Amino acid sequence: MSNSKDSLNRSDIESTLVKEFSDLTKAQITKSIDSIIDCITETVSKDEKVEIRGFGTFSKKYIRPRRFVNPKTKEVSYLGETATMHFKPSKSLLEK
Repeated sequence: MSNSKDSLNRSDIESTLVKEFSDLTKAQITKSIDSIIDCITETVSKDEKVEIRGFGTFSKKYIRPRRFVNPKTKEVSYLGETATMHFKPSKSLLEK
């Protein structure tokens, strides 16, 4: 991992997979990663959990409705309930 020991980004995953699977091209690996991410995103958007053993769990997290103030105009606005994707790493991933 190039940036930090605590983070894992897409380019780190791609470079690791290129080294491990030398018979595949970088374009094939990138396309595979894209399809996996699209599948995870689509499944989580349907309020289902995605668990990858030894890696972690993806789920949908709801953020309560809230009020916010525009600092420039001081206008008060309200934002309804929103949802975001939540990732919980597995214990084995945290140990590495």
